[in-house]
Amino acid sequence: MRLAEFEEAVAAHEGRVFTLAFYILGRREDAEEILQEVLLRLWRHRRKVKPRRMGAWLARVTRNACYDRLRRLGSAGRDAIIPVEASELERAAGSGPDPEQRATSAELLRRIHAELSAMPEPFKSVLILREIQELKYREISEVLGLPLNSVRVYLHRGRRRLRERLREELGK
Repeated sequence: MRLAEFEEAVAAHEGRVFTLAFYILGRREDAEEILQEVLLRLWRHRRKVKPRRMGAWLARVTRNACYDRLRRLGSAGRDAIIPVEASELERAAGSGPDPEQRATSAELLRRIHAELSAMPEPFKSVLILREIQELKYREISEVLGLPLNSVRVYLHRGRRRLRERLREELGK
């Protein structure tokens, strides 16, 4: 992979890498650091990574880098990182004209992120990779090293679990 190809790959994938890191870690600064780390790894391994598998490779490296960081920080650091910054969620909720609607959307996103953060693995990763990253089932299987049928089962059960938890919180 030449420099021009690397730059194209970065332009095509950096948003997904950042988003995945942000959803796992919950803070912009940490996600930016992981993004830099992952892109550096891509540059180092550029000759080994096949272009058609680059998305799955980057997702796997990003996820592993995030969980390595969480392990290094231990439980005290993990508790400090998981809550997403309110300003980030409000920005993600949109900038429509209705402030009440934006606040409601931001609160719902905050609850979804909190439930995702509390969810055990591999449910959490499967949901993030499918629903947020929009990876195909086969790509998720590659990223997580799980059989395709297991990905489907974890996704189904994870969605159900998330739906039930949100119903409990929202009182519906």
